[in-house]
Amino acid sequence: AKETRKKGWIQLVRNAACYNPEEYRLTISPEGIIVEAGCANGCFYGLQSALQLISNAGEGGSIPCAVIHDTPRYGWRGMMLDESRHFIGKAEVKKLLDFMALHKLNKFHWHLTDSQGWRVEIRRYPLLTSVGAVGNLTDPNAPAQYYTQAEIAGIVKYAQDRFIEIIPEIDMPGHATSAVKAYPEFSGGGSKQYPDFTFNPGKEGTYTFLTDILKEITNLFPSKYIHIGGDEVHFGNEQWNYLPDVRNIIKSKGLKDLVAVEHYFLNRMSDSIRTLNKTVVGWDEVVTAGLPVSNTVVMWWRQERPEQLGEAISKGYEIVMCPRLPLYFDFVQYPSHKYGRKWSKGEYAPIERVYHFPGTEYTSGISVSTPLIKGIQGNVWTEVIHTPERLQFMVYPRLSALAEAAWTQDSSKNYENFNLRMNRMMNIYNKSGITFFNYKNPDLSPEVAGPGKRKKD
Repeated sequence: AKETRKKGWIQLVRNAACYNPEEYRLTISPEGIIVEAGCANGCFYGLQSALQLISNAGEGGSIPCAVIHDTPRYGWRGMMLDESRHFIGKAEVKKLLDFMALHKLNKFHWHLTDSQGWRVEIRRYPLLTSVGAVGNLTDPNAPAQYYTQAEIAGIVKYAQDRFIEIIPEIDMPGHATSAVKAYPEFSGGGSKQYPDFTFNPGKEGTYTFLTDILKEITNLFPSKYIHIGGDEVHFGNEQWNYLPDVRNIIKSKGLKDLVAVEHYFLNRMSDSIRTLNKTVVGWDEVVTAGLPVSNTVVMWWRQERPEQLGEAISKGYEIVMCPRLPLYFDFVQYPSHKYGRKWSKGEYAPIERVYHFPGTEYTSGISVSTPLIKGIQGNVWTEVIHTPERLQFMVYPRLSALAEAAWTQDSSKNYENFNLRMNRMMNIYNKSGITFFNYKNPDLSPEVAGPGKRKKD
Protein backbone atom coordinates (compact mmCIF):
# COMPACT_ATOMS: atom_id res chain seq x y z
CA ALA A 1 0.00 0.00 0.00
CA LYS A 2 1.15 3.48 -0.76
CA GLU A 3 2.47 5.23 2.33
CA THR A 4 0.48 8.28 3.37
CA ARG A 5 2.44 11.18 4.87
CA LYS A 6 1.69 14.74 5.79
CA LYS A 7 3.52 17.48 3.95
CA GLY A 8 6.71 18.72 5.58
CA TRP A 9 8.43 15.39 6.18
CA ILE A 10 12.20 14.79 5.99
CA GLN A 11 13.35 11.38 4.76
CA LEU A 12 16.88 10.02 5.09
CA VAL A 13 17.95 7.55 2.39
CA ARG A 14 21.13 5.52 2.09
CA ASN A 15 22.51 5.88 -1.44
CA ALA A 16 25.50 3.68 -2.29
CA ALA A 17 26.24 5.87 -5.32
CA CYS A 18 27.51 8.57 -2.95
CA TYR A 19 31.10 7.29 -2.74
CA ASN A 20 32.62 10.16 -0.78
CA PRO A 21 31.56 9.73 2.88
CA GLU A 22 30.78 13.47 3.04
CA GLU A 23 28.81 13.61 -0.21
CA TYR A 24 25.04 14.13 -0.16
CA ARG A 25 22.04 14.71 -2.40
CA LEU A 26 19.26 16.96 -1.14
CA THR A 27 15.87 16.96 -2.89
CA ILE A 28 13.28 19.54 -1.83
CA SER A 29 9.78 19.12 -3.23
CA PRO A 30 6.37 20.52 -2.28
CA GLU A 31 5.74 17.36 -0.27
CA GLY A 32 8.97 17.19 1.75
CA ILE A 33 12.74 16.82 1.84
CA ILE A 34 14.85 13.78 0.95
CA VAL A 35 18.47 13.55 2.07
CA GLU A 36 20.50 10.85 0.31
CA ALA A 37 24.04 9.87 1.33
CA GLY A 38 26.34 6.89 1.45
CA CYS A 39 27.50 7.56 5.02
CA ALA A 40 26.29 9.26 8.17
CA ASN A 41 28.65 12.21 7.53
CA GLY A 42 27.02 13.02 4.22
CA CYS A 43 23.56 12.65 5.69
CA PHE A 44 24.48 15.09 8.46
CA TYR A 45 25.77 17.66 5.96
CA GLY A 46 22.64 17.34 3.87
CA LEU A 47 20.60 18.06 6.97
CA GLN A 48 22.77 21.11 7.73
CA SER A 49 22.00 22.51 4.28
CA ALA A 50 18.29 21.92 4.85
CA LEU A 51 18.56 23.52 8.30
CA GLN A 52 20.11 26.67 6.85
CA LEU A 53 17.29 26.98 4.33
CA ILE A 54 14.61 26.35 6.95
CA SER A 55 16.16 28.74 9.45
CA ASN A 56 16.19 31.56 6.91
CA ALA A 57 12.59 30.89 5.89
CA GLY A 58 11.38 31.71 9.39
CA GLU A 59 8.05 30.81 10.94
CA GLY A 60 5.37 30.47 8.29
CA GLY A 61 7.89 30.94 5.47
CA SER A 62 8.82 28.66 2.61
CA ILE A 63 11.96 27.29 1.01
CA PRO A 64 12.53 26.81 -2.73
CA CYS A 65 12.17 23.44 -4.42
CA ALA A 66 15.59 22.26 -5.51
CA VAL A 67 17.93 19.35 -6.07
CA ILE A 68 21.40 19.82 -4.56
CA HIS A 69 24.17 17.29 -5.22
CA ASP A 70 27.20 18.27 -3.20
CA THR A 71 30.64 16.95 -2.25
CA PRO A 72 33.55 18.79 -0.61
CA ARG A 73 36.71 20.01 -2.30
CA TYR A 74 38.88 19.18 0.72
CA GLY A 75 38.70 16.46 3.34
CA TRP A 76 40.34 18.72 5.96
CA ARG A 77 38.19 21.77 6.63
CA GLY A 78 39.47 23.12 9.89
CA MET A 79 39.50 25.75 12.61
CA MET A 80 42.18 26.17 15.25
CA LEU A 81 41.64 27.83 18.61
CA ASP A 82 44.46 28.89 20.92
CA GLU A 83 43.38 28.78 24.57
CA SER A 84 46.82 29.14 26.13
CA ARG A 85 47.24 32.88 25.76
CA HIS A 86 43.67 33.58 26.85
CA PHE A 87 41.32 30.87 28.09
CA ILE A 88 37.89 31.13 26.45
CA GLY A 89 36.02 28.23 28.09
CA LYS A 90 33.85 25.28 27.16
CA ALA A 91 30.59 27.17 26.55
CA GLU A 92 32.19 29.19 23.78
CA VAL A 93 34.05 26.17 22.42
CA LYS A 94 30.76 24.33 22.08
CA LYS A 95 29.20 27.31 20.33
CA LEU A 96 32.12 27.36 17.90
CA LEU A 97 31.66 23.62 17.29
CA ASP A 98 27.95 24.23 16.60
CA PHE A 99 28.75 26.79 13.93
CA MET A 100 31.52 24.66 12.50
CA ALA A 101 28.98 21.87 12.08
CA LEU A 102 26.47 24.21 10.45
CA HIS A 103 29.20 25.22 8.01
CA LYS A 104 30.34 21.62 7.40
CA LEU A 105 33.79 22.17 8.91
CA ASN A 106 35.16 18.90 10.24
CA LYS A 107 38.50 19.47 12.03
CA PHE A 108 38.93 21.38 15.30
CA HIS A 109 42.61 21.92 16.07
CA TRP A 110 42.84 22.73 19.79
CA HIS A 111 46.00 24.60 20.83
CA LEU A 112 46.00 23.65 24.51
CA THR A 113 49.56 24.43 25.62
CA ASP A 114 51.96 27.27 25.05
CA SER A 115 54.17 29.62 27.04
CA GLN A 116 51.27 31.50 28.67
CA GLY A 117 49.34 28.57 30.09
CA TRP A 118 48.86 24.79 30.16
CA ARG A 119 45.15 24.08 29.66
CA VAL A 120 44.64 20.30 29.86
CA GLU A 121 44.70 18.10 32.96
CA ILE A 122 47.48 15.48 32.98
CA ARG A 123 46.97 13.26 36.00
CA ARG A 124 50.51 11.92 36.10
CA TYR A 125 51.86 15.47 36.35
CA PRO A 126 49.38 17.54 38.39
CA LEU A 127 51.65 20.60 38.60
CA LEU A 128 51.03 21.21 34.92
CA THR A 129 47.64 22.60 35.86
CA SER A 130 48.08 23.71 39.47
CA VAL A 131 51.16 25.74 38.46
CA GLY A 132 51.35 25.75 34.66
CA ALA A 133 47.72 26.85 34.14
CA VAL A 134 48.14 29.97 36.28
CA GLY A 135 48.10 33.22 34.33
CA ASN A 136 47.48 34.34 30.78
CA LEU A 137 49.02 36.81 28.37
CA THR A 138 47.56 39.92 30.01
CA ASP A 139 47.62 38.73 33.64
CA PRO A 140 50.43 36.37 34.68
CA ASN A 141 48.79 35.94 38.07
CA ALA A 142 45.28 35.04 36.90
CA PRO A 143 43.85 31.96 38.66
CA ALA A 144 44.55 28.62 36.99
CA GLN A 145 42.20 27.88 34.10
CA TYR A 146 42.18 24.54 32.30
CA TYR A 147 40.02 21.65 31.16
CA THR A 148 39.67 18.60 33.35
CA GLN A 149 39.85 15.24 31.64
CA ALA A 150 36.11 14.83 32.22
CA GLU A 151 35.45 18.16 30.49
CA ILE A 152 37.70 17.17 27.60
CA ALA A 153 35.79 13.89 27.21
CA GLY A 154 32.50 15.78 27.13
CA ILE A 155 33.69 18.22 24.47
CA VAL A 156 35.19 15.42 22.37
CA LYS A 157 31.83 13.62 22.45
CA TYR A 158 30.02 16.87 21.62
CA ALA A 159 32.27 17.29 18.58
CA GLN A 160 31.90 13.67 17.49
CA ASP A 161 28.12 14.05 17.52
CA ARG A 162 28.65 16.84 14.97
CA PHE A 163 31.14 14.85 12.87
CA ILE A 164 34.04 17.03 13.99
CA GLU A 165 37.43 15.52 14.82
CA ILE A 166 39.41 17.29 17.55
CA ILE A 167 43.19 17.40 17.01
CA PRO A 168 45.08 18.33 20.21
CA GLU A 169 48.29 20.34 20.12
CA ILE A 170 50.99 19.93 22.78
CA ASP A 171 53.68 22.43 21.80
CA MET A 172 57.34 21.35 21.82
CA PRO A 173 60.31 21.81 22.00
CA GLY A 174 59.64 25.57 22.12
CA HIS A 175 56.69 27.49 23.56
CA ALA A 176 57.21 25.38 26.71
CA THR A 177 57.34 28.05 29.42
CA SER A 178 54.17 27.03 31.24
CA ALA A 179 55.27 23.37 31.37
CA VAL A 180 58.79 24.04 32.63
CA LYS A 181 57.44 26.53 35.15
CA ALA A 182 55.69 23.53 36.67
CA TYR A 183 58.58 21.07 36.13
CA PRO A 184 61.80 23.14 35.87
CA GLU A 185 63.98 20.02 35.77
CA PHE A 186 62.98 19.66 32.09
CA SER A 187 63.77 23.26 31.08
CA GLY A 188 66.15 23.91 28.21
CA GLY A 189 66.31 27.60 29.05
CA GLY A 190 65.49 30.46 26.77
CA SER A 191 66.59 33.96 25.86
CA LYS A 192 66.25 37.39 27.41
CA GLN A 193 62.97 38.02 25.61
CA TYR A 194 61.70 34.44 25.93
CA PRO A 195 62.99 32.96 29.22
CA ASP A 196 62.54 29.22 29.87
CA PHE A 197 61.12 28.88 26.37
CA THR A 198 62.23 25.32 25.60
CA PHE A 199 62.37 21.79 26.87
CA ASN A 200 65.83 20.28 27.39
CA PRO A 201 66.49 18.11 24.31
CA GLY A 202 69.59 16.54 25.83
CA LYS A 203 67.98 15.12 28.94
CA GLU A 204 66.57 11.62 28.63
CA GLY A 205 63.95 12.40 31.27
CA THR A 206 62.46 15.05 28.96
CA TYR A 207 61.43 12.38 26.47
CA THR A 208 59.91 10.21 29.22
CA PHE A 209 58.04 13.21 30.60
CA LEU A 210 56.60 14.22 27.22
CA THR A 211 55.78 10.66 26.17
CA ASP A 212 53.89 10.13 29.43
CA ILE A 213 51.89 13.28 28.65
CA LEU A 214 51.15 12.12 25.11
CA LYS A 215 49.94 8.76 26.41
CA GLU A 216 47.24 10.56 28.41
CA ILE A 217 46.48 12.81 25.44
CA THR A 218 46.06 9.69 23.29
CA ASN A 219 43.51 8.32 25.75
CA LEU A 220 41.60 11.62 25.75
CA PHE A 221 41.47 12.27 22.00
CA PRO A 222 40.50 9.49 19.57
CA SER A 223 41.84 11.48 16.61
CA LYS A 224 44.59 9.80 14.61
CA TYR A 225 46.58 13.06 14.82
CA ILE A 226 48.66 14.75 17.53
CA HIS A 227 50.10 18.17 16.78
CA ILE A 228 53.48 18.83 18.41
CA GLY A 229 54.15 22.38 17.20
CA GLY A 230 57.84 22.43 16.32
CA ASP A 231 57.85 26.14 15.44
CA GLU A 232 59.89 29.20 16.44
CA VAL A 233 62.38 27.20 18.52
CA HIS A 234 65.11 29.73 17.71
CA PHE A 235 63.27 32.32 19.82
CA GLY A 236 64.67 30.70 22.96
CA ASN A 237 67.22 27.94 22.35
CA GLU A 238 70.44 29.91 22.84
CA GLN A 239 71.08 28.36 26.26
CA TRP A 240 71.25 24.91 24.69
CA ASN A 241 74.87 25.78 23.84
CA TYR A 242 75.73 25.74 27.53
CA LEU A 243 73.70 22.79 28.84
CA PRO A 244 75.91 19.76 29.57
CA ASP A 245 73.13 17.38 28.49
CA VAL A 246 72.82 19.08 25.12
CA ARG A 247 76.56 19.27 24.60
CA ASN A 248 76.75 15.54 25.31
CA ILE A 249 74.21 14.61 22.63
CA ILE A 250 75.84 16.97 20.14
CA LYS A 251 79.06 15.05 20.67
CA SER A 252 77.61 11.55 20.95
CA LYS A 253 75.20 11.91 17.99
CA GLY A 254 77.53 13.96 15.82
CA LEU A 255 75.10 16.89 15.56
CA LYS A 256 76.56 19.94 13.86
CA ASP A 257 74.47 22.76 15.33
CA LEU A 258 71.37 23.67 17.37
CA VAL A 259 69.08 23.17 14.38
CA ALA A 260 70.31 19.59 14.21
CA VAL A 261 69.57 19.26 17.93
CA GLU A 262 66.04 20.51 17.31
CA HIS A 263 65.60 17.97 14.51
CA TYR A 264 66.93 15.20 16.76
CA PHE A 265 64.29 16.12 19.35
CA LEU A 266 61.48 16.16 16.77
CA ASN A 267 62.47 12.76 15.43
CA ARG A 268 62.58 11.28 18.94
CA MET A 269 59.08 12.57 19.67
CA SER A 270 57.85 11.47 16.24
CA ASP A 271 58.98 7.95 17.12
CA SER A 272 57.05 8.11 20.39
CA ILE A 273 53.90 9.27 18.61
CA ARG A 274 54.21 6.52 16.02
CA THR A 275 54.41 3.90 18.80
CA LEU A 276 51.10 5.35 20.08
CA ASN A 277 49.59 4.65 16.64
CA LYS A 278 49.18 8.35 15.94
CA THR A 279 50.28 10.63 13.13
CA VAL A 280 52.46 13.69 13.80
CA VAL A 281 51.26 17.14 12.76
CA GLY A 282 53.71 20.04 12.87
CA TRP A 283 54.10 23.61 11.67
CA ASP A 284 56.05 24.09 8.46
CA GLU A 285 59.44 24.30 10.19
CA VAL A 286 59.31 20.50 10.48
CA VAL A 287 59.70 20.13 6.70
CA THR A 288 63.49 20.18 7.11
CA ALA A 289 63.61 17.86 10.15
CA GLY A 290 63.60 14.60 8.22
CA LEU A 291 60.41 13.28 9.81
CA PRO A 292 58.93 10.21 8.08
CA VAL A 293 56.75 11.25 5.16
CA SER A 294 54.32 8.40 5.80
CA ASN A 295 53.52 9.57 9.34
CA THR A 296 53.70 13.37 9.21
CA VAL A 297 51.31 16.16 8.21
CA VAL A 298 52.73 19.65 7.65
CA MET A 299 50.79 22.84 8.35
CA TRP A 300 52.03 25.62 6.07
CA TRP A 301 51.58 28.87 8.01
CA ARG A 302 54.22 31.32 6.76
CA GLN A 303 52.78 32.95 3.66
CA GLU A 304 56.05 34.82 3.15
CA ARG A 305 57.81 31.44 2.87
CA PRO A 306 56.08 29.72 -0.07
CA GLU A 307 59.28 27.71 -0.54
CA GLN A 308 58.29 25.76 2.62
CA LEU A 309 55.07 24.76 0.88
CA GLY A 310 56.99 23.82 -2.26
CA GLU A 311 59.53 21.78 -0.31
CA ALA A 312 56.80 19.94 1.59
CA ILE A 313 55.14 19.03 -1.71
CA SER A 314 58.41 17.96 -3.32
CA LYS A 315 59.21 15.69 -0.36
CA GLY A 316 55.76 14.09 -0.48
CA TYR A 317 54.33 15.34 2.83
CA GLU A 318 50.59 15.73 3.27
CA ILE A 319 49.81 19.39 3.86
CA VAL A 320 47.17 21.55 5.47
CA MET A 321 47.35 25.16 4.27
CA CYS A 322 46.74 27.79 6.95
CA PRO A 323 48.90 30.81 6.03
CA ARG A 324 48.75 33.87 8.25
CA LEU A 325 47.39 35.82 5.31
CA PRO A 326 44.55 35.36 4.85
CA LEU A 327 43.68 32.57 7.34
CA TYR A 328 44.81 33.92 10.72
CA PHE A 329 41.70 35.40 12.27
CA ASP A 330 43.66 37.46 14.79
CA PHE A 331 44.47 39.73 11.82
CA VAL A 332 42.07 42.64 11.51
CA GLN A 333 39.34 42.38 8.91
CA TYR A 334 38.78 46.06 8.20
CA PRO A 335 41.35 48.85 7.69
CA SER A 336 40.13 51.08 10.53
CA HIS A 337 40.19 48.32 13.15
CA LYS A 338 42.83 48.93 15.84
CA TYR A 339 42.97 45.70 17.81
CA GLY A 340 44.69 42.91 15.96
CA ARG A 341 47.48 42.26 13.54
CA LYS A 342 48.46 43.73 10.20
CA TRP A 343 51.28 42.51 8.00
CA SER A 344 53.85 44.56 6.13
CA LYS A 345 52.42 47.60 4.33
CA GLY A 346 49.25 47.24 6.39
CA GLU A 347 48.01 43.99 4.85
CA TYR A 348 45.16 42.32 6.70
CA ALA A 349 42.60 39.52 6.22
CA PRO A 350 39.22 40.72 4.88
CA ILE A 351 36.46 38.26 4.21
CA GLU A 352 36.86 38.33 0.42
CA ARG A 353 40.49 37.16 0.65
CA VAL A 354 39.44 34.29 2.89
CA TYR A 355 36.75 33.35 0.38
CA HIS A 356 39.13 33.31 -2.60
CA PHE A 357 41.82 31.22 -0.88
CA PRO A 358 43.81 29.27 -2.02
CA GLY A 359 43.76 31.01 -5.41
CA THR A 360 47.20 32.22 -6.51
CA GLU A 361 47.76 35.34 -4.41
CA TYR A 362 49.72 33.65 -1.62
CA THR A 363 51.11 30.50 -3.22
CA SER A 364 53.59 32.15 -5.62
CA GLY A 365 52.59 30.00 -8.55
CA ILE A 366 52.98 26.71 -6.68
CA SER A 367 50.28 24.29 -7.83
CA VAL A 368 47.94 23.34 -5.01
CA SER A 369 45.97 20.87 -7.09
CA THR A 370 48.12 17.99 -5.81
CA PRO A 371 46.31 15.37 -3.69
CA LEU A 372 48.98 16.00 -1.05
CA ILE A 373 46.98 19.09 -0.05
CA LYS A 374 44.60 17.67 2.56
CA GLY A 375 42.78 20.94 3.05
CA ILE A 376 42.75 24.37 4.64
CA GLN A 377 42.29 25.74 8.13
CA GLY A 378 41.57 29.07 9.82
CA ASN A 379 43.68 29.78 12.90
CA VAL A 380 42.53 31.85 15.88
CA TRP A 381 45.42 32.96 18.05
CA THR A 382 44.35 34.79 21.18
CA GLU A 383 47.03 37.38 21.94
CA VAL A 384 44.47 40.00 20.91
CA ILE A 385 41.38 37.98 21.87
CA HIS A 386 40.41 37.65 25.52
CA THR A 387 36.61 37.37 25.77
CA PRO A 388 33.88 35.34 24.02
CA GLU A 389 32.52 38.52 22.41
CA ARG A 390 35.92 39.44 21.01
CA LEU A 391 36.41 35.88 19.73
CA GLN A 392 33.06 35.95 17.94
CA PHE A 393 33.77 39.34 16.40
CA MET A 394 37.04 38.07 14.93
CA VAL A 395 35.68 34.69 13.75
CA TYR A 396 32.31 35.63 12.23
CA PRO A 397 31.65 36.13 9.33
CA ARG A 398 35.08 34.94 8.16
CA LEU A 399 34.16 31.42 9.30
CA SER A 400 31.47 31.38 6.58
CA ALA A 401 33.98 32.38 3.90
CA LEU A 402 36.47 29.77 5.16
CA ALA A 403 33.82 27.06 4.97
CA GLU A 404 32.98 27.89 1.38
CA ALA A 405 36.67 28.12 0.43
CA ALA A 406 37.23 24.66 1.89
CA TRP A 407 34.14 23.06 0.33
CA THR A 408 33.84 24.69 -3.10
CA GLN A 409 35.99 24.24 -6.20
CA ASP A 410 37.47 27.46 -7.63
CA SER A 411 35.41 27.02 -10.80
CA SER A 412 32.19 27.15 -8.78
CA LYS A 413 33.08 30.12 -6.59
CA ASN A 414 31.12 33.33 -7.05
CA TYR A 415 31.80 36.05 -4.51
CA GLU A 416 28.83 38.16 -5.57
CA ASN A 417 26.51 35.21 -5.01
CA PHE A 418 28.22 34.47 -1.68
CA ASN A 419 27.69 38.10 -0.69
CA LEU A 420 23.95 37.80 -1.31
CA ARG A 421 23.72 34.55 0.67
CA MET A 422 25.59 36.17 3.58
CA ASN A 423 22.50 38.31 4.22
CA ARG A 424 20.73 35.12 5.28
CA MET A 425 23.72 33.86 7.26
CA MET A 426 23.96 37.14 9.17
CA ASN A 427 20.30 36.65 10.08
CA ILE A 428 21.29 33.30 11.57
CA TYR A 429 24.12 35.01 13.49
CA ASN A 430 21.62 37.51 14.84
CA LYS A 431 19.13 34.84 15.89
CA SER A 432 21.93 32.94 17.64
CA GLY A 433 23.13 35.97 19.60
CA ILE A 434 26.51 36.06 17.84
CA THR A 435 28.56 39.25 18.08
CA PHE A 436 29.78 39.48 14.48
CA PHE A 437 31.39 42.04 12.21
CA ASN A 438 28.94 43.34 9.63
CA TYR A 439 31.40 43.82 6.77
CA LYS A 440 28.63 45.22 4.55
CA ASN A 441 27.82 48.01 7.00
CA PRO A 442 30.70 48.39 9.47
CA ASP A 443 28.97 51.21 11.35
CA LEU A 444 26.40 48.68 12.58
CA SER A 445 29.06 46.60 14.32
CA PRO A 446 31.75 48.70 15.99
CA GLU A 447 34.99 46.88 16.75
CA VAL A 448 35.01 44.86 19.97
CA ALA A 449 38.12 45.98 21.82
CA GLY A 450 40.97 43.56 22.40
CA PRO A 451 43.40 43.39 25.32
CA GLY A 452 46.18 45.04 23.30
CA LYS A 453 48.22 44.67 20.17
CA ARG A 454 50.13 41.50 19.40
CA LYS A 455 53.79 41.92 20.31
CA LYS A 456 55.37 39.58 17.78
CA ASP A 457 54.75 37.75 14.53
